[in-house]
Amino acid sequence: MGKSYSPGLTVTDNIVLKKERILPLEGEVTVKKGDKVKANDVIAVTRLPGKVIPLNMANKLGSTPQLVGQFIKVKQGDEIKKDQILAETKGFFGFFKQTVKSPTDGEVENISKHTGQMLLREPRIPIEVKAFIDGIVVEVIPKQGCVIENVSAYIQGIFGIGDETIGDIEVTINDCNDPLTLEMIKPEHKDKILVSGTVVSYEAIQKAISTGVKAIITGGIDDHDLKKLLGYDIGVAITGHENIGITIVVTEGFGPIKMARKTFSLLKQFQGHQASVHGRTQIRAGVIRPEIIIPIEFDENALTDVQPSLPFLEIGATIRVIREPNFGFIGKVTGLPEQLKVVESETKVRILEAELENGQKVTIPRANVEIIEDH
Repeated sequence: MGKSYSPGLTVTDNIVLKKERILPLEGEVTVKKGDKVKANDVIAVTRLPGKVIPLNMANKLGSTPQLVGQFIKVKQGDEIKKDQILAETKGFFGFFKQTVKSPTDGEVENISKHTGQMLLREPRIPIEVKAFIDGIVVEVIPKQGCVIENVSAYIQGIFGIGDETIGDIEVTINDCNDPLTLEMIKPEHKDKILVSGTVVSYEAIQKAISTGVKAIITGGIDDHDLKKLLGYDIGVAITGHENIGITIVVTEGFGPIKMARKTFSLLKQFQGHQASVHGRTQIRAGVIRPEIIIPIEFDENALTDVQPSLPFLEIGATIRVIREPNFGFIGKVTGLPEQLKVVESETKVRILEAELENGQKVTIPRANVEIIEDH
């Protein structure tokens, strides 16, 4: 029998991980191959072009475009300061001069002799790319960035919001059934990553934001609370760039779903450890999942270039149900019947047999599950 492949989320206490860190446009890479880096180290820098500001100099000077050139006091490529005089007419006997001053710091992008228009560009915006994870630089991509490799405990979430952040894991709950409540969030949790076993409330998230919590890892979240938090319905958009003051990683799904016991145990195991977290999610082509990366001590000789294999269904595989009924439940595959079975929609599909965490034995279409990878 051939292997049946299925999408899966990785949850493991030990994985060789590679991260490509790339600038948005060419710049300078500040590390070299073999360097050991920390998550907050800058590995590459560049400067994004500033905003362009058009000025109709002919109109402002009361001149024809062809005559504007004789009044211009700067040239293309010059750096300029705010309120610096860009052009000035001679006036009559020194009176009635027309003067044009720069509205910004920046540089002169272009001066057109045909239209009498000047283009200014605001100052370039410095951009730094940080390592995001502790590790070793194993490859440098000239003018673009590098590849960092390490050994980490690693958890993929099913959904998230918010960009990259770094903090220490703080588990204040006792079990994966427990929610993170308002009372549990204290001033000392500033810059921490907090854990909620089941759905975290809108009020708790707001308190976490005001306290300065870096991120929340939660089993579930209410979609109405998420909409209230963002101010819009997120739909199928790519997430990860929301500027709400916190990053949220959902490990199981929407609603009051408890965190998988394996995921909770792993977070509990690494209580107090630094973690790198992001909420970037893309469900369409080129799937991106939110990640929790907890670097661990490793021997450089242990790093390998083995590519991860695709997850596949087999007896004993750990699965999560991703559609109703039993949405969010974790279980083990107990059987993989060859024959097709007719389901409620009257279509024939391949099924699997599984035993859920609560002991219930179920038959589920294979398309309704995803594998939780064990390493």
